[in-house]
Amino acid sequence: MNPAVREKVKKIVGSKNFLDSHEDRLCYSFDGTPIFQQLPDVVIFPENEEQISDVIKLANQEKFNIVPRGAGTGLSGGSIPVENSFVIVLTRWNKILEVDTKNLTATVQPGVITSQLQKEVEKIGLFYPPDPGSQNVCTIGGNVANNAGGLRGLKYGVTKNYVLGTEMILPNGDLLKTGRASP
Repeated sequence: MNPAVREKVKKIVGSKNFLDSHEDRLCYSFDGTPIFQQLPDVVIFPENEEQISDVIKLANQEKFNIVPRGAGTGLSGGSIPVENSFVIVLTRWNKILEVDTKNLTATVQPGVITSQLQKEVEKIGLFYPPDPGSQNVCTIGGNVANNAGGLRGLKYGVTKNYVLGTEMILPNGDLLKTGRASP
């Protein structure tokens, strides 16, 4: 990849959020799928939506691919990089922003570990049913991307049955918010 493009990305996210050594890239070249692997060109850890948007806009201009990644526990290959790609790691976005007992909802960032959300809502007598086998490691963002379930999914449904809204950056770099809390 063009070194000038790498520098532009580094400038957007900051050098502390930018990895390009072979060893670092190797760590993000696979997921739970045992037979596939591809080294990304760069691994980044954006701090906010604006940085993601700017990187996506740059990707469109410079024609490189972007692969979002949570904990990398998926078995569908969704977080495995492709050629000419940057991996955007979202595990640092790991806050439970709100648990609304009136509306029985939680607002979380994509890097929240599934079991952490389950434990947090259980403290106040609520229940978050999806329980993928990797629940102690996997992230809510990855659960949404893969419609994760688990054994309780047979009785209570899978992740899609519990998502009321999302906030996402579209392929053109625009922010889209869907859903909303009940008044």
